[in-house]
Amino acid sequence: MANNPLDTTFLDKAIIFAVKAHAGTERRGKGFPYIVHPMEAMEIVATMTADQELLAAAALHDTVEDTAVEVEDIRREFGDRVADLVAAESDSIAEGMSEEDSWKARKQLALNRLSSASRDVKVVALGDKLSNMRAIARDYEVMGDALWGIFHSKDPADHKWRYRGMVEAFEELGDTSAFREFKYLVDKVFGE
Repeated sequence: MANNPLDTTFLDKAIIFAVKAHAGTERRGKGFPYIVHPMEAMEIVATMTADQELLAAAALHDTVEDTAVEVEDIRREFGDRVADLVAAESDSIAEGMSEEDSWKARKQLALNRLSSASRDVKVVALGDKLSNMRAIARDYEVMGDALWGIFHSKDPADHKWRYRGMVEAFEELGDTSAFREFKYLVDKVFGE
């Protein structure tokens, strides 16, 4: 008996869109193409769900924040649900403030939103944040506290506060291996 092939048309379109949007960009200080991060985030989301809209949102999650793509572009191409999920993952800088000056306020707002967000938003966000935490853990092993110098906030206590807050916000996903890995890496880098 032959298996029916999985229809990945929608997801394929999102991957191609993300590849084009991030073309020619590098993951900050990593020396590899930026698209590696959204693809890893998507792979992590795939460990929690097969929902192609959630997978597409993970692939697209940084397009609005880091490229010329706007939420309405995502809405037009992929629909309201994906656009809303991408918008929920997009950070905005307060007008007239630098990224450094607005860092703590932006991250507090993001934590507040994440804490009360839907499970779908949390799944996409966990894909993104676990990918980031994997990179932080790898780099911290090599660089130690010098690692924090590449971020907008240079204080490791700020990062500890933020990632501990995310662990709390993601507790609803405690039944997933992605959450367990995230918590393990946060504990490893920042202490239990």
